[in-house]
Amino acid sequence: MADPFGFMKYTRIDNPMRPIYQRVKDFEESEDTLSDEERRKQAARCMNCGVPHCHSGFFYGGGRAVGGCPNDNLIPEWNDLIYRSEDKRAFERLTLTNYMPDFTGHVCPAPCEISCNEALHNKGITIRNNERFIIDQGFKYGWVEASGRPTKRNDIEVAVVGSGPAGLAAAWRLNQLGYRVTVFERDDRPGGLVMYGIPNMKLPKEDVARRIAVMEKVGIKFQVNTTVGVDVTADELKQRFARVILAIGARQARDLQAPGRDLNGVYQAVDFLTKATKAVIAEGTAANQKLAGKKVVVIGGGDTGNDCIATAVRLGAADVRQLEITPAAPTERPDNNPWPEWPRIRKSGYGQAEAQELFGGVLTQYETTAVGFKGAAGQLQTLVTSKVDHFKPVAGTEQEVPADLVLLAMGFTGADTSVFDAFGVHEVYDDYRTDNDQVYVAGDARRGPSLVIWGIREGRKAAEAVNQSLQALATVQAE
Repeated sequence: MADPFGFMKYTRIDNPMRPIYQRVKDFEESEDTLSDEERRKQAARCMNCGVPHCHSGFFYGGGRAVGGCPNDNLIPEWNDLIYRSEDKRAFERLTLTNYMPDFTGHVCPAPCEISCNEALHNKGITIRNNERFIIDQGFKYGWVEASGRPTKRNDIEVAVVGSGPAGLAAAWRLNQLGYRVTVFERDDRPGGLVMYGIPNMKLPKEDVARRIAVMEKVGIKFQVNTTVGVDVTADELKQRFARVILAIGARQARDLQAPGRDLNGVYQAVDFLTKATKAVIAEGTAANQKLAGKKVVVIGGGDTGNDCIATAVRLGAADVRQLEITPAAPTERPDNNPWPEWPRIRKSGYGQAEAQELFGGVLTQYETTAVGFKGAAGQLQTLVTSKVDHFKPVAGTEQEVPADLVLLAMGFTGADTSVFDAFGVHEVYDDYRTDNDQVYVAGDARRGPSLVIWGIREGRKAAEAVNQSLQALATVQAE
């Protein structure tokens, strides 16, 4: 490292958040950036630790939890290059593995920072912020577009179904390798999760549009408003394309079957977030009064629940509360959760912090669920809650809570299997292949609901698996 003692010279400074009472008035990005000079100091904090735990993902908790970066990003190398002001080389190192740091630089929870050796005594290096700096430099100086252009075309066509992080990463890598790629997306805009599942104040949609625009410039085609099985058949795709990658996500939302579930005012979180983002794109700040005077309850304590809280706050809700079926996490690491594992401790997300500041009182009721919905003339008016014991409602603990809107943010159960059925896919293997030699699966559709960085890794790996399967054909056509 250029300065192995940087972590002793400089204190950690995160990208600052805009003040709560300022940022809740709009849907603009909540996070500001540091000066280039300060960013290079932050990169200098990456120390010559010998055995870095940040850049190699390791698994625990039955293989579902990860410490370090699951995408094997070369973090110490590009941190050092930022400090040396060699930003293009830093960009080249970063994008060897992470094709979409413009997404992860905004929204990744950064397990790499938790597993950073410096985090043993402090808070680790600002890896996510540093990553965002690199990709912003890449777009500023044209390196992104240049890095996406293939050196030679082979004229073999590959289809990618789904344009979330996995689909975009797969399309980017396939295009780099010379394939002609068409991405099919059922929504009206490409981006999937990063377009409609993550709010604008967390990931600005102009950044998503910027990525799509550069992908189109390097030759990738997008066909939106296209549902496979309705607007185009699986057989048509298999006839036209040499390979098909299904990157359709895991969008089957977990539901809550309780009396009154069909009342107007009870919605799935992803539907609410999609509608809110479309309103923000179409109306701008006029969207900030759509929930004026409304009482909102969010059921679910994960990232999606946090995004729902923040969105409801910005839509002008009069009050926002949250139910979480699990017990409250401890405030300190339990003995069976040592570093460098992700700490299973209680944390407050940006939306929770905003609601707490604005509305006060008890924001989150733990070990509580909904057991019914009541209303009149088809409209929700009251939510019936109950305490739980081992995730089962406890009789006699029911309470009625006034509610105009209830958002179900309880996670997802998996992919839409009807798409698999249409392609005759019954088995999905660890190497992204399926029992249909022409069809591959990547992202949440293969491994279940996960992080954006996982989707990027899956897309990259699936693209390289497709490339390997087509090498003989590609060689013939390129000659």
